[in-house]
Amino acid sequence: MPIYPNHTKRRLKEGKIAIGMGLRLARSVDIATIGKTCGYDWLFIDMEHNSMDVDTAAQIAMAALPVGISPIVRVPGKEHHHASRLLDAGAQGIVVPHVDSVEEAERAVAYCKYPPQGHRSAMGALPQFAYESVPVGEATKAANEETLVVVMLETPDAIAKVDDIAAVKGLDVVLIGTNDLCAEMGIPGQFGDPRVEDAYRKVVAACNRNGIHPGMGGVYDPKLMEKYIGYGMRFILSGGDVSFLMAGARQRADFLHGLEL
Repeated sequence: MPIYPNHTKRRLKEGKIAIGMGLRLARSVDIATIGKTCGYDWLFIDMEHNSMDVDTAAQIAMAALPVGISPIVRVPGKEHHHASRLLDAGAQGIVVPHVDSVEEAERAVAYCKYPPQGHRSAMGALPQFAYESVPVGEATKAANEETLVVVMLETPDAIAKVDDIAAVKGLDVVLIGTNDLCAEMGIPGQFGDPRVEDAYRKVVAACNRNGIHPGMGGVYDPKLMEKYIGYGMRFILSGGDVSFLMAGARQRADFLHGLEL
């Protein structure tokens, strides 16, 4: 118990980085095995920025559990049903975007954790336990321990409040949404700007003080990734299926066109 442990939570607890693959194109369950074989720790099942429906996300999450890659879903909004439906269907973590306050972070925890940590509604047998019949008291306690709750900070105002947000009980990760943060700062795409570096330092420090994990998304330049991981970033969105497909396809096309006489 739990039958399917959260691989990513264990990596983070050991002080290691946990790397995720973003999913925007994938619609079939084989992506779970592909991600695991390629060395990823978690799948970033992105329901905010694509047309994937709940059923498809649920099937990918269910397929990921026995493979040993954590299915983590970025939900499209802050309403409780977005989180609860995916957790009931097999997700091991929820990413809530655009969190700007302590109150919003507290609601994210409340929606993802059972009492006494939160107010998630209990149901019957869960995919995370391979549908085994587990006494409800044991199941809710284990589910709380294994579920990863992630909030995204994507504005300067949210970064300014990071000390208070990171102190919210039950929160596991504070993830910087660097693309939106830069846009809100008026410096779109300038991921190495000193103001962004300062935001990263603030988030890492706040997470360290509160015993949770700092994360980053939107930064894919190798030198900047190395720098920010050096600052202490541990929950790393490393890129997505669109960019990986295009990079591989472009490389092959360039090679073949280079053979033309």
